[in-house]
Amino acid sequence: MADADIIDSMLDLMRRLPPPRTEENVAALVSICPDEADDLLQSVDQPLQVKVDQATGREYLACDYNRDGESYRSPWSNEYDPPLDDGAVPSTKMRKLEIQANEAFDTYRELYYEGGVSSVYLWDPEDASGGTFAGVVVLKKSLSQTAPYEPSGSWDSIHVFETVERGRQAHYKLTSTVMLHLITRRSSDNEVKVPPAKKEGNVKRDGELNLSGSMTRQTEQDFPLHDAGSHISNIGRMIEEMEIKMRNLLQEVYFGKTRDIVYDLRSVDDLEKARRQKELQKELVGFIKR
Repeated sequence: MADADIIDSMLDLMRRLPPPRTEENVAALVSICPDEADDLLQSVDQPLQVKVDQATGREYLACDYNRDGESYRSPWSNEYDPPLDDGAVPSTKMRKLEIQANEAFDTYRELYYEGGVSSVYLWDPEDASGGTFAGVVVLKKSLSQTAPYEPSGSWDSIHVFETVERGRQAHYKLTSTVMLHLITRRSSDNEVKVPPAKKEGNVKRDGELNLSGSMTRQTEQDFPLHDAGSHISNIGRMIEEMEIKMRNLLQEVYFGKTRDIVYDLRSVDDLEKARRQKELQKELVGFIKR
């Protein structure tokens, strides 16, 4: 089987496997086809990992965009963990802009997430001309279960962008992926009586809802350039608008659709009452048309 066919088969399989087990499934595929590990890791978005910079003590996010072999580069110290002598690092110009971008998005994270971790990584594309560069902004917030039946989950944002300067303007291409994982647990106060033949006493009804998935969107825009820092504000504006749009879409797709399905399965209201209301509405519409 050709290399492209192997990658296509693995990606097709990943689309059919449960999203909460993405890391486990990717690791299994890598162990089966180690020669295709790099291509697979570059093609599959995995939940972001939180690491601590040993030099500064600050948290950062590990993803495929700051990975070199088995090591990850910190945006704060520009060092790899585990250490690498020849690890890829951005140019001096890109590193200066990367530091400014990390400080800016750290403020953005605090404003919109009130916690979590953010990281920004920049690089010069191999075939780039002057004024062209690329990067990624990653954000993560996790909600851990602190008590029985409390909800838990995580939000992972991956924003990959490419910038091309055109005189006093710049063209930006943004590809954003949001991965959402929610688990809600509930214990009903109602007790179910169990027949004595099976078990004596009453039992409480427990329930768990696991909701996971991802969404990817793309956009392209042009913005004016006033100075080198304009790139940060322009990219920040695009990411802010994209995250708001995707958050609203996720709310509509996940929660709205789930609510519709539940209502279709079991109505909260009296169905006979609802039927009479519909008949009354039809009668009123008929009178109006006359």
